[in-house]
Amino acid sequence: MTTEQNLPILSPSEARVLGVLIEKQRTVPDSYPLTLNSLLAGCNQKTSRHPVMELAEAEVQEALESLRRRSLVDESSGGRAMRYGHNTDRVLRLPSQSVILLAVLMLRGPQTAGELRIASDRMHNFADISSVEGFLDEMAERPAGALVVKLPRLPGARESRWAHLLSGPVAAELMAVPAGGAAPVAGGDAGETATLRVRVDRLEAEVAALKATLAKVCADLGIEVA
Repeated sequence: MTTEQNLPILSPSEARVLGVLIEKQRTVPDSYPLTLNSLLAGCNQKTSRHPVMELAEAEVQEALESLRRRSLVDESSGGRAMRYGHNTDRVLRLPSQSVILLAVLMLRGPQTAGELRIASDRMHNFADISSVEGFLDEMAERPAGALVVKLPRLPGARESRWAHLLSGPVAAELMAVPAGGAAPVAGGDAGETATLRVRVDRLEAEVAALKATLAKVCADLGIEVA
């Protein structure tokens, strides 16, 4: 922990590892805590990730060790492989809803409250956008140090995006106020386009999960799939 408020400053690989552990705890509880191989696959997913990363096993192990030293991750033996879980809620003293929102921001980059609600629905069903905004506001005004920040609204967008601060201050260009004369985004709403992207990512992930389940069932029944 290296900030004045005793907050973690995470590298991109550490943020990805922590985000995946939080996500998989909720979406695949039967496989949690995760093995190194499962964690590596989650870090390098092509869907529901921005940016897409290609981490090596050694990089994930290094990130795990760094997070373990900060008590954000613990390890346990399970079968023939070590398994890893997160302690984000305990270390940062946050409710599970806030931890889930942080995970989405770490895994997908800046998001509007509406996008966060959609992207979180497999982990927690927020009642409405106002509920999401309430948890975001709490994290932004946290006495021990802000964990998220509201970004200036993009031209043509209806909602402002939010970014996490676990990797330090956001890039200056994200905090720059857009010029008043900037042309609106084609179609009139950048937020709607981004929301559609979130939905497509979610559907692709669900299709991939269904395919994996079908392949396992066919293998168990001895059915050869073309």
